[in-house]
Amino acid sequence: MNQRAGIWRAILLLALATPARADLPVQPEAASGFSPRPPTVGKRMMAVTANAHATDAAVEILKAGGSAIDAAIAAQMVLNLVEPQSSGIGGGGFLLYHDAAAQRLRAYDGRETAPAAARGARFLDPDGNPMPFRRAMIGGRAVGAPGLLAMLELAHRNHGKLAWRRLFDPAIRLAEAGFQVSPRLHRLLASERELREDAAARRLYYDEDGAPRAVGSVVANRALAWTLQGIAAGGAAAFYRGPVARDIVAAVRGDARNPGDLSEQDLADYQPRERDPICAARFGNLRVCGMPPPSSGGIAVLQILGVLEGASVAAAPPLSPRVIHWFSEAGRLAFADRRRYLADPDFVSVPVDALLDPAYLRRRGALVRESGSLGEAPPGELPVAQAMAAADPAELPATTHLSIVDASGNALSMTTSIENVFGSRVMVRGFLLNNQLTDFSFRPKQDGMAVANRVEAGKRPLSSMAPTVVYGADGNLVALVGSPGGGQIINYVAKTLLALFDWKLTPDQALELPHFGSRNGPTELERGTAAAALRPALEGLGHEVAVHDMTSGLAVVVRRDGEWVGAADPRREGSARGE
Repeated sequence: MNQRAGIWRAILLLALATPARADLPVQPEAASGFSPRPPTVGKRMMAVTANAHATDAAVEILKAGGSAIDAAIAAQMVLNLVEPQSSGIGGGGFLLYHDAAAQRLRAYDGRETAPAAARGARFLDPDGNPMPFRRAMIGGRAVGAPGLLAMLELAHRNHGKLAWRRLFDPAIRLAEAGFQVSPRLHRLLASERELREDAAARRLYYDEDGAPRAVGSVVANRALAWTLQGIAAGGAAAFYRGPVARDIVAAVRGDARNPGDLSEQDLADYQPRERDPICAARFGNLRVCGMPPPSSGGIAVLQILGVLEGASVAAAPPLSPRVIHWFSEAGRLAFADRRRYLADPDFVSVPVDALLDPAYLRRRGALVRESGSLGEAPPGELPVAQAMAAADPAELPATTHLSIVDASGNALSMTTSIENVFGSRVMVRGFLLNNQLTDFSFRPKQDGMAVANRVEAGKRPLSSMAPTVVYGADGNLVALVGSPGGGQIINYVAKTLLALFDWKLTPDQALELPHFGSRNGPTELERGTAAAALRPALEGLGHEVAVHDMTSGLAVVVRRDGEWVGAADPRREGSARGE
């Protein structure tokens, strides 16, 4: 056994010597227990999704000759059914698509937009103070115009091989026949309060006494099947115009708890965006690419990796106080810049090139001290067209991720979301609506200056979603990475890239590695793992430490020895399948 493998085995044994994760308190996205699983190998194709039903749907489409986007659409529709708490056609997402024939990476933005009636004080109370988050989140007020279907249709128009209608078959079959409630979905339903207040959701997921459907019980969602049949036949227009759109607007405006102001015109006017992916050299000769704003994920991941290039973390054990110290400090610096500069680029001039400039990142990295923590890091000083104040949105981890490669070498990394677990708790025609507008900063101004991520009509809220694609020095695809997890997505993805390319871990080892990092607040350590045991050492370096569940849902595909190797996060119920 080589030294690196020996170090890894010791780390893993220590991590697995802790109590089972199922005993820990339920978080916004509950873990399914920690279940290490071997990686999956495929010679021609690979699909990794958050649920085995969705993975099977993706592989069905791939084997029928479909492209990666075809498979992703099929899988996403199934996820809407079996993982309703995380994503669906009532939400939005971001997609990176590798076009093998053109040798080109394309970035698709399906983020939700604020209604035309939205104003900056949307989430302020009568006294001008930010509303409590749950008061803002539940009901129609936080529902933005969903973008997922429009984004998928645009990507399918550019990259699809099979007919749009065919891609809905797996989800429609399963919605009509029913699926078994998983332990994770049961736990989330049991811990949920407000979802029961929606009559349609209560009928679907709870019995007459209000108890959640038992594990293994069968749930058929015929309302969703009918909705998907209409979209399959009529395209995304069947969602954004006509009866479905009218029902969405009626539910949002008529919600007795917290009515919103979304209009049919807001839905009809929604347009997905194709944007330029952001890429930078990292790990020596690799090119790491991510999503540009309004996602902060691509910039923040590249900033963290850039700051760490001068820290020699590749030579240190993955779970050591020095690695966690440096990784957390790099996160502080990236999140400080995120708060100040990042927002929807259609509304705010985002200094993308300046934020990723190597000289700038060296200056930022020089702020990190080996002997102590920065505490709360300040944002860097950059020349910008307008002065903006820093403010934090509340971004919670109800999200999903898919990583797929087809037989022609086309590939995608896609993260989608309805924001909080079960979104706004408003169900329409078998699907849940998002509460993504709470990803805006609640305060429109801070210290007399406008906040970059403030609410504005037609604007897309800032996100941490970080679908990532990695290329080798020869330009060939090397890896697909992404995760759900709200604001923690950035650290999950950055750490996984370090594990794969600095510490040379296999995909399954990379996903089993305990989580750690900082979002310019406490240094966060994953509860019940070997990382938590390093708390005293980090506190000795001046870190304020928080130990809690960090329920990622990473989906990784790596090219190794001429084959695709896929792995799903052991913290959730995802699966990988190759052919």
